[in-house]
Amino acid sequence: MKKLGHITVVGGGTAGFISALILKTRFPNISISVIRSSKIGIIGVGEGSTEHWSEFMTYIGVNFKEIIKECDATFKAGIMFSGWGAEDFLHSTSDEYDKLNGQSYYVYSHLISNRRPKREMNPGRTWDLNIPAYCAQYENNNSPYNQFHFNTHKLNEFLTKKSIERGITVIDDEITDVILGENGEINSIVGNKANYISDFFIDSTGFRRVLIGKLGAKWQSHSKYLKMKSAIVFPTPDTNNYPLWTLAKTMDYGWRFRIPTHGRYGNGYIFDSDYITADQAKQEIDKEFGYDVEIGKHINFDPGMLDRVWIQNCVAVGLSGNFIEPLEATSIGTSIQQIFLLMHRLPNYTDKTIERYNTDVQGIMENIRDFIILHYMTKKDDSIFWIDLQSLNIPSSLEEKLEKFKYSLPIEEDFRDTSKYSLFGANHYIHILYGLDLLDIDSIKTEHQMYHHHVKDNAVHILSEEKRFDIETPMIAHKRFLQVIKNQN
Repeated sequence: MKKLGHITVVGGGTAGFISALILKTRFPNISISVIRSSKIGIIGVGEGSTEHWSEFMTYIGVNFKEIIKECDATFKAGIMFSGWGAEDFLHSTSDEYDKLNGQSYYVYSHLISNRRPKREMNPGRTWDLNIPAYCAQYENNNSPYNQFHFNTHKLNEFLTKKSIERGITVIDDEITDVILGENGEINSIVGNKANYISDFFIDSTGFRRVLIGKLGAKWQSHSKYLKMKSAIVFPTPDTNNYPLWTLAKTMDYGWRFRIPTHGRYGNGYIFDSDYITADQAKQEIDKEFGYDVEIGKHINFDPGMLDRVWIQNCVAVGLSGNFIEPLEATSIGTSIQQIFLLMHRLPNYTDKTIERYNTDVQGIMENIRDFIILHYMTKKDDSIFWIDLQSLNIPSSLEEKLEKFKYSLPIEEDFRDTSKYSLFGANHYIHILYGLDLLDIDSIKTEHQMYHHHVKDNAVHILSEEKRFDIETPMIAHKRFLQVIKNQN
């Protein structure tokens, strides 16, 4: 039986503190330390989450109002894709429209078979800059949305504070070496200030992979499928109100994001450095915004994952273990899901446990990889970059799905081979497939007509009720709502 009295997390970014907080909540009697270096900065000027963030908050017992007050957070309903298709579209799943008949999403089936505008794939208020006014009266823990945007640095301060409050030891030191035992496990790690002994280690050291690299993990690049490999990030000034979504807008050689946080926007241009340099990317951004932006960082990356994220007594979480690219904001969600899975596998783990965990995490990452590749199957052809993407390599796992999805909408069964901790399923695929005009609408219509008339009538009823709600419900500006929360005691 493996001894598990002390867990050490190396790396003090978002992934490191998420790991520490989840594990401390699950194992309150285990001593947990986070070792981070104040000399090493964190990546980003703004950060977005998926719906998994709300599961994390609920699990560790954090009220959404704390996030609003302390992290300059804004609400996020989804991602607005501008320039990817003939119409802008919003990737935003919703309880209102995610209704199932068996495994089929019949509300989306109705909208698509009737060739409704992309905007109608979401409740109208998610396209607005406003929130239903009754939400401002919330006195409980229920957030009107389950995704958020954050000021990355303030989020880090918040997670640090929460960790210390929960009894997690936070140490400022830089790890310079890893000492292995005869059995290949990590015996200790060496810092500038001290040596540290632990039973188990989490490597959240980002692209440096200080611990897991010493154990022999190898990077598996997905660059033959995904061409983005560079990014510049920069802030832009505050505005009078905020959208309820991250903007993902196409550029000549990639795409740019715009994330609203309370007080400013975080931005980035994700591009293929085979076509342009960082300086050329900045010139394109300056032209886009109409002024000289101030670049915060230039980041290079290789999309992919480790061949094994768990080796011996060490698991890599966050950028140290995997990174596809910023599209769909998967980084935080992946870290959360990976640690939720780990907390079940960690007690009394064996070699078989490690093997199963690595297989599961690989499935999680392949699910993300295939979903991101789908976005680049756009018909956009207004630059050499987008034209070249039309000959993009596609993994067989995605190719098989697309052959089916051309003529029928995805159902949950189509994703039975993915882990329950995977981020994307049938409803997510539906939004992107329709947004990029990759569906055979006549086939979808034939499929929809086969429903019982009660199912078809219910789809019409749901949509009419949502339309009535959108029209009749008083609204409050998103930014005003945030201020109301900030002013509450």
